[in-house]
Amino acid sequence: MAHYFEENPETAGRPGSVTLVLPDLHLKLETDSGVFSPERVDQGTRILLESVPPPPPEGDLLDLGCGYGPIALTMASRAPGATVWAVDVNRRSVDLCARNARAARLDKVRSVHVDEVPPDVRFGAIWSNPAIRIGKAALHEMLTRWLSRLTPDGVAHLVVQKHLGSDSLQRWLNEQGWPATRTASRSSYRILQVRAREADPAP
Repeated sequence: MAHYFEENPETAGRPGSVTLVLPDLHLKLETDSGVFSPERVDQGTRILLESVPPPPPEGDLLDLGCGYGPIALTMASRAPGATVWAVDVNRRSVDLCARNARAARLDKVRSVHVDEVPPDVRFGAIWSNPAIRIGKAALHEMLTRWLSRLTPDGVAHLVVQKHLGSDSLQRWLNEQGWPATRTASRSSYRILQVRAREADPAP
């Protein structure tokens, strides 16, 4: 499955669709091969979306590792006054997320490559099913990059499987100065709430 976090997947396209059904939302989403979980909305993402509190109603929000967009579109639906940045290293994912946002008429979703977010943007919330399988060093680098862009009162929610290291990740976050607590646990998944650290500079 390593291909889903490559920038330009070499896997031939195989378009499809999935449905995302939540108590407050029903979306049909385009998918394709070479992206994360193309045949169904994965269980971790679903648990995240069923567990997190509402996002801030305004400001900038971030879906880190957007795939074809289930998290970003849910954020935008729940916070129509906010701008949702949907970022991914995988350009096929970025394109799919943008198309799905247009189809859902969620015009405040900004689906872009990770290197295309303006450097001065700070986020009041980050929701993510992070790509744990990229390896610990790359994961830590990615989280350091984006958690450092939380607003002072911003909060991130991450979903991580226990057997893929949720407990060790929680310890590492706390060691780095990001207060991290487990707010939910279901079907071997953990929801980690992460707050901004005091040491991070203001924009």
